[in-house]
Amino acid sequence: MDFALTDEQRQAAEMVRQWAQKEVAPTISEWDRKQEMNPEVLPRMAELGILGINIPVRYGGQGFDYISLGLICEELERVDTTLRVAMSVHMGLCSMSLLQWGTEDQKQRFLVPQASGEKYAGFGLTEPGAGSDVAAMKSTARREGDVYILNGEKMWISLATKAHNFLVVARTDSDADKPSRGLTAFMVTSDMKGFTSGDLHGKLGVRAGSTGWFAMENVEVPVENRIGEEGEGFKIAMGSLDNGRYTVAAGATGLIRACLEESVTYAKERDTFGVPIAQHQLIKQKIGYMQAWYDAARLLYLKAGWLKNLGERNTRETSLAKWYATDHSVKAALEAVQLHGAYGFSDEYNVERYLRNSKGATIYEGTSEIHQLMQADYALDYREDRPLRCELPAYDEEVWQAEPEPVA
Repeated sequence: MDFALTDEQRQAAEMVRQWAQKEVAPTISEWDRKQEMNPEVLPRMAELGILGINIPVRYGGQGFDYISLGLICEELERVDTTLRVAMSVHMGLCSMSLLQWGTEDQKQRFLVPQASGEKYAGFGLTEPGAGSDVAAMKSTARREGDVYILNGEKMWISLATKAHNFLVVARTDSDADKPSRGLTAFMVTSDMKGFTSGDLHGKLGVRAGSTGWFAMENVEVPVENRIGEEGEGFKIAMGSLDNGRYTVAAGATGLIRACLEESVTYAKERDTFGVPIAQHQLIKQKIGYMQAWYDAARLLYLKAGWLKNLGERNTRETSLAKWYATDHSVKAALEAVQLHGAYGFSDEYNVERYLRNSKGATIYEGTSEIHQLMQADYALDYREDRPLRCELPAYDEEVWQAEPEPVA
């Protein structure tokens, strides 16, 4: 068992750490107060190459492995959750799903421009009345000749007004013997006639990010934009969530680390009763907890990344990593605010923003309750990881780093 990171993995993480700390950290509080996304963030992420970090070079990516993706997400959320959210939807929920399920034509049309950062990607699953109960979705897709006609509304969509391409799940069969078997996945573009979107404001956290909705009114989607076969939408969505949850777990680990680092710095500087508060036992207790939570969360997401590198199903491991890291990021943020006292209650210090940002991840991409039930069902042998029709491809450095074949 080898816990060492490769030089390439460390260099990728360090590059993102320096960029986020230098270019994003100084102004993130300002954008958080504005409740707007800095328009320079996505273009700069594209320039860094991280919007295709673990996509093979032949599809416009950097050819790094899945662990590198996790390390980058940790570094992004160490500065602000909004950065990691962009990676989760663009990479985890859409681009990796195209890598897993897309045809060669779909990869060339959608994955290549997404991996290069020319296009941004989103994911359309949640609806006003369908969240954890995915099979309750009302969006429909009706085939007419060479196109599908899509109608419906998606809610709580990250990058709703920023993304060009969306992986969307809609109902193609209302009479299926099980509701989940009547769902199908599609690639929908924001320039299609009948597609509209908007931003949501007034959120508790992730305010410097883009969260919104989109609606589809008789949107004509070519048959060649269908991902997988009819009726495989639920399976594809669950595979997408395995990838997205991995990035959330890694990011929440970064948030725990941010709380720990801010608390250590403050505890050494703040004096009470004639000594730094770092010397008080109950302050040490808080810091000790945060250190343990960080180390455990990091090991859990690295294990999930290792399984992804092997091309093995990792639903159980990714679920556990996401559940543990997000729940404990809330705990770490609460402890950090408490440790900062009255200053933690103001936006003068980052921990106030960390606390607001932490809560969202216990809700999206599977609530903590959903993941708790999943882990119990695994332990009780009520649930098992059955093979999908298409597994996420295993990482092969030689293959992933290979340049595309020249076109004759």
